[in-house]
Amino acid sequence: MREVDLNSDLGESFGNYSLGMDKEVLKYVSSANIACAWHAGDPLIMDETVKLAKANKVSIGAHPGFLDLMGFGRRNISVNQKELRAYVLYQLGALNAFARANNTKLNHVKAHGAMYNMAVKDKSLALGIAQAIYDFDKDLILLGLAKSQMIEAAKEVGLKYASEVFADRAYNDDGSLVSRSLPNSVIDDEKVAIKRVIKMVKENQVLSINGNIVNLEVDSICVHGDNPKAVEFAKDIRLALEKENIKIKAISE
Repeated sequence: MREVDLNSDLGESFGNYSLGMDKEVLKYVSSANIACAWHAGDPLIMDETVKLAKANKVSIGAHPGFLDLMGFGRRNISVNQKELRAYVLYQLGALNAFARANNTKLNHVKAHGAMYNMAVKDKSLALGIAQAIYDFDKDLILLGLAKSQMIEAAKEVGLKYASEVFADRAYNDDGSLVSRSLPNSVIDDEKVAIKRVIKMVKENQVLSINGNIVNLEVDSICVHGDNPKAVEFAKDIRLALEKENIKIKAISE
């Protein structure tokens, strides 16, 4: 039986501002990428999200991003490899405190937003992320975009890694994600998303925004927690995969 992870970016509320539908999404995913209070989240939200993930038996991962609450971590920030390593280490330590306090542990790390997209193409930045993870805990899994520099960096550093694809994002011909600033970058048609996911998992292929075939490895599928249809996407994608005899299983397993 084919196995695949279903992950979502969670814990992205802040103070009195509520974002996402974490409680509902956690019923259907196998891995949670929890914000570490830089691009989103705060200590109380981090603690609560770790508790919710544990209660739902969902694997916990850190979701570090740039220190950019105003831009939700989606604005590029000029950093070097040394700086990025320190930024990621700092956030891993923060979330790990809540994991330990709740008698659970971190299993993987997935960068957020601009940090993720910059490291997809910049090997130096990808190495900064990978080295931070390795130095913190070499048994953690780096979750990164399939075919990207992050996967190459994980191999070079000696980290476990998992190749990620996106249910609700459009792809460029080179396997990178279409910028959110461009039209049709986010897929909000549930049927289209499900059809693409099945093709990616069963055939290791996705059609780019230009209609070309992109080959990729698939270990984990992301459904964004801030997508207005996140719950429906997560639930229906899981059901569709299971109907295809594809088992949902956390990458940590």
